[in-house]
Amino acid sequence: MKRREQLATMAAALAAALPPLATLVAAPAVGAAPAQPGERVAWPEVTLLDGTRFGPAQFAGRAAVVVFWSTACPFCRSHNKHVQKLYRAAQGKPLVVLGVARETDLAQVRTYARAQGYEFPITTATRPLAEVLSTRNVIPLTVCVDRQGRLARVLPGEMLEEDLLELLALAG
Repeated sequence: MKRREQLATMAAALAAALPPLATLVAAPAVGAAPAQPGERVAWPEVTLLDGTRFGPAQFAGRAAVVVFWSTACPFCRSHNKHVQKLYRAAQGKPLVVLGVARETDLAQVRTYARAQGYEFPITTATRPLAEVLSTRNVIPLTVCVDRQGRLARVLPGEMLEEDLLELLALAG
């Protein structure tokens, strides 16, 4: 756990040191409030990089791990290697893994994701997901939702592989 705290501190320092990243973080709409732990998440419908729609039906009865990240973040690159392993381990289980890239250039994100070997679904719809999940301004940011659709945890910063793989337990 101490390592996770150190990594979260480093990620926060990186986010503060790179002003261009701040412009990529969408602020929630006025009056919108994300779910609090234990509250149900009102999943928005978003478009994935491949053009398919992804929304409440894909989350129904399934736990979810949603990771906010950026192509410019070295901590995110390391974190997402573990997210990819989680995605593969979750195949056939009631667990959705969704990446949320902070960039708005779809071609850039597609190229980056392909080069990194990411197979998990990715969207650039930061604003609608941030509005319902977390207003934390840290990347990477991992948000966990249980199978009943309730917010379970918001985990700021880079995580170790074993910590991310423990999230398979959300699938119950």
